[in-house]
Amino acid sequence: MDTMTLHPQIAAAYRVLETGEPISRAEALLLADLPGELALDLAALANKVKNRYSSCAESLHACSIMNAKSGVCGENCRFCAQSRHNRADIEVYDLVDEESVLIEARNCMAEGVSHFGIVTSGYGYKKITPEFQRVLAMIKRLHKELPDLHVCASLGVLGEEPAAALAAHGIAHYNINIQVAPDRYHDLIADTHTVEERIETINLLRKNNISVCCGGIMGVGESMHDRVAMIFALQELDVSVIPLNVLVPINGTPLEGSEPVSVADIVKAFAICRLAHPNKIIKFAAGRETIMKDFQGLLMLSGANGYLTGGYLTTRGREVAEDRMFASQIASFT
Repeated sequence: MDTMTLHPQIAAAYRVLETGEPISRAEALLLADLPGELALDLAALANKVKNRYSSCAESLHACSIMNAKSGVCGENCRFCAQSRHNRADIEVYDLVDEESVLIEARNCMAEGVSHFGIVTSGYGYKKITPEFQRVLAMIKRLHKELPDLHVCASLGVLGEEPAAALAAHGIAHYNINIQVAPDRYHDLIADTHTVEERIETINLLRKNNISVCCGGIMGVGESMHDRVAMIFALQELDVSVIPLNVLVPINGTPLEGSEPVSVADIVKAFAICRLAHPNKIIKFAAGRETIMKDFQGLLMLSGANGYLTGGYLTTRGREVAEDRMFASQIASFT
């Protein structure tokens, strides 16, 4: 491409394609301020960088999750239907049994999805409790009966012993999101716990050589510059997988009725994330079908190389088979 015809800030960012070196935070802030009509030029660059440098450029990373314990969470995350502080109408149940998890995981593999995550509501596990031991038993059984399955988990904040136990049980990825720029977490997400507790968990996971899946959510009241701050916080944490969610406003939560983020701003955020993380998995998660709708293909061509399929805890996703067809079409652009 003749970069001379591009906006100077996008042309300058083409060095990422040439060298594989991430953009700086200062460069990212300039790109964040670009007008919406330039979003497609930025997306095209991000897609090229993804194709050249990402760890799974030839095929999209797909994963599915199971809501293994739902609702009655004591934390007050403003977007979350599972918080007991909110009034969302959801199904509530305690930790499911091993057989239920095994059935769900088998269905996942039968659909061609090899990464499967066990997710529980609640603050987390600072110590190994009887409930946490049940989760470990689930992981052990999945490894035994489905040896080709990559077993993942999202169980909240962890202490030293639970983190070490997950490592010993061969967990593939552990998800714990920082959600927004760290200095905005208290105002925009929750005040019953701190982002520092989440960051401490990430450091414990990395200390135990567990691959970390950590990202955030757009549409909770943050600015474009806040999104850049989150992206570079993730760079400092050196996470392996970055899930990016777009808020699905749920009735009964403080964010019900929130105005949606513009598609152009979301495109810019995905593209900037790719330019700041040339070789990482960037995964489009919640909001893909329900909020982006006709534009989800565009988002997948803005630097993303992974997606969450089959559902999002308390909100429905798209059928895995339909997503496989979608992914094959996206792959034709690589």
